[in-house]
Amino acid sequence: MENEETKKIMFITGNTNKFKEVTRIFHHENLNYSLEQLNLEPTEIQADTIKKVALFKLNSIKGQTNNSFFVEDAGFFVDKPLKGFPGVYSSYIFKTIGNHGILKLIDDFENSTAHFEAIIALYFKPLDKILTFKGEIEGKISQNIRGKEGFGFDPIFIPDITPNKTFAELSMNEKNKISHRGQALRKLILFLKKNMEF
Repeated sequence: MENEETKKIMFITGNTNKFKEVTRIFHHENLNYSLEQLNLEPTEIQADTIKKVALFKLNSIKGQTNNSFFVEDAGFFVDKPLKGFPGVYSSYIFKTIGNHGILKLIDDFENSTAHFEAIIALYFKPLDKILTFKGEIEGKISQNIRGKEGFGFDPIFIPDITPNKTFAELSMNEKNKISHRGQALRKLILFLKKNMEF
């Protein structure tokens, strides 16, 4: 049963997979917040960094909820050989060419390098303050689509920390421990713990 002191914090997303991942991490923490999904439609811009996209999304919906809230934006960067593509265009590229399309662009998988980056932008109402939290994980590209877990580009990304498995071959708990989103979320949670009195 919820404590009277429990406050709400809203995760603004229409992506159920993201919400499940975030909820799993959130519920393992001792926080006096209940996490709720709110499917508003923030304005997405094309910008040169994930951080700029996340901050614009956050500001575009400020005032549409009475609670503290956060948005998350993430990008998949194939650093070698694609010079960071798809990066900030990850969502659009996944919808248009998907994992198969990315694999067709790569001929040297052994020397490939890639990373995922996530930015969580938080509007913390008690302080009327906007903060950002970043997570990043390095890896390489799998020659084949592997695994049934996760979503998006997970089946073609092999993190350096688990060199025999793609993100999609890890359980949600395993992925959350190392993922870009997990890292950013733990920084957000640390901030909330330090500001429990508000």
